[in-house]
Amino acid sequence: MSAIVNGYLDRLDKKLHEKNKINEYFEKAEKAIGVKRVYIAVGLMSLWALYMILGRGAQLICNLVGVGYPAYVSMHALETSSKEDDTKWLTYWVTYACFTILDFFCDFIVSFIPFYWLLKCLFLIWCFVPVANNGSNILYNRIIRPLFLKNRKGIDDVLNKAASGAAGLAKDAAGKLVTGKSE
Repeated sequence: MSAIVNGYLDRLDKKLHEKNKINEYFEKAEKAIGVKRVYIAVGLMSLWALYMILGRGAQLICNLVGVGYPAYVSMHALETSSKEDDTKWLTYWVTYACFTILDFFCDFIVSFIPFYWLLKCLFLIWCFVPVANNGSNILYNRIIRPLFLKNRKGIDDVLNKAASGAAGLAKDAAGKLVTGKSE
């Protein structure tokens, strides 16, 4: 078990030594307090996890992580000419939408799981983490896409009927507004 943990700590330490703005702050903190940046990061993640379990506003933080960050990087993806990043984020949003619908119907479970917001936030991070087989790719390719392909025609039929019905209602309402007649 400790070999697995050490492997994760080594990978995290390597990531924390890459050149970027966030790691500059970790470097400054490491020099200022004399603690390795990997331990600072683990400490911050532990505090965040504890707050997500016990603190107020965990739902807001979960939404910022699961919606705010992906929306921001999706906008960046739209501004590039690469189709690959668009596909990555569209896959995330489809997975997020399916999870949100499922989550709505399981809302009563929230009161029984003391660390629900932490688990949900970790799930959403797993869905967009920048690796080839992140959660959204796995869930989309193994569950969502096969279900969609199997049921596409039926879903399209239902949506077309609903659109026709809505168009008919809108036309009737517009006609009544123009003529001033009501039944």
